[in-house]
Amino acid sequence: MAHPNFPTDNHGWAELLPARKPCPPLTGSHRFPWVVIGAGLTGLACARRLAALHPNDEIALLDARQVAQAASGRNSGFAMAVSHFTGPFDPAQSTEYKRVNSINQAGLDVLRNCISDGHIDCQWREEGIYHAAVDTMAVREHDNFVGYLNAMEVAHTNLNQDEVSARLGTTFYKCGVHVKMGALVQPAALVQGLADTLPSNVHLYEQCPVLEVTGNEPVSLRLNDGEVRADKVILATNYECGKLGFQRRQILGSTLAGSFTRVLTEDERRSLGNLSDWGVLSLHGGGATIRLTTDGRISLRNTAEYHGSVLLSDAELAKRQIIHREVFEKRFPQLSDVPFEFSWSGVEGVSRNSTNFFGRQQNNIYMAGGYNGSGVSRGTAFGTAMAEYASGGQSSLITDCLASAPATWIPPRPFLDVGAFFTVRSRFKGVGLDR
Repeated sequence: MAHPNFPTDNHGWAELLPARKPCPPLTGSHRFPWVVIGAGLTGLACARRLAALHPNDEIALLDARQVAQAASGRNSGFAMAVSHFTGPFDPAQSTEYKRVNSINQAGLDVLRNCISDGHIDCQWREEGIYHAAVDTMAVREHDNFVGYLNAMEVAHTNLNQDEVSARLGTTFYKCGVHVKMGALVQPAALVQGLADTLPSNVHLYEQCPVLEVTGNEPVSLRLNDGEVRADKVILATNYECGKLGFQRRQILGSTLAGSFTRVLTEDERRSLGNLSDWGVLSLHGGGATIRLTTDGRISLRNTAEYHGSVLLSDAELAKRQIIHREVFEKRFPQLSDVPFEFSWSGVEGVSRNSTNFFGRQQNNIYMAGGYNGSGVSRGTAFGTAMAEYASGGQSSLITDCLASAPATWIPPRPFLDVGAFFTVRSRFKGVGLDR
């Protein structure tokens, strides 16, 4: 049963997969050299790297939920290599652009190797990412994005309306760009696959929430039915780190919602251009995210809101699905008779100034998280780098992760709720038809 501080539901990508038996929680009193809290992409990457660096150490990986039921298994499955920086290209920011994209690429490389080595079946398709626009603000951003890609010498193809239509099967978008680096993935299958192929010295405990973290030599962790003492602890809990007393005023959760169609027929798939699968991001930050998955579904996401950092109820999801239906039929009128099979929600960790979190919190406690919607590749890179950093290592990846800007302070409640509401809502300014 889920702990009330760490709720979950049965709506998400994991519901498209065969049932998986979770690992049992940890009970009793234990001592480990290393404990990683959170078995999402960051925690899995961190535990895997720690296992390689310390083959004689036993590493505990604790998750409050079943694997793939938190943010890492509920996102839209875009593993980015190249980030989109809003606005005209700024030569003075070239070093920052390169830093972020280097982190993205490092995470992509780690994932590719793990999937290959572990023979993980997760619909991994490294065919690049589409970015598209229809309304005024997004079309203007298209020109900015192309300028940035040209200046940074990123391989891409600029597309007019007819070319977008030929590839994606919709005349809705006025223009687009295909960035040739980046991958699409079934996120829950990826997370489950990574969890099921961990090294033998990593011990995964699911439905095992950490309720309190105290001390530092050793660090003490209080569990539902036990306690753990650890020499070093890595927090990979993203926006939920505040529940353990860390970064409470720097990171919050934005709740997103999306829907899946049923599997399309062959005729329906033929109406969607000349590609077997694709993913398109709006060039407006608040626009819809759309995917044609390799198993023949359309997935879309186009709502994000401050909802107290929790998932949506069934009734709330039903209301969001009305919005999803409108968005879907505007883009794919030829599929207006195709029903949604179900809807889902998930929570992403965001900061007011869109920074990431990486570093030591206090003696022997480290944290990586806060990816502002770009956590598949970046979270993997941060987890890998954190294992090396906490082990005393040095690398260009660690340097890049440490260079993340400090987070802007978030005021306490009730001001938090008001500020968070408007912070998330500001993403939709000028979204228009790109919604």
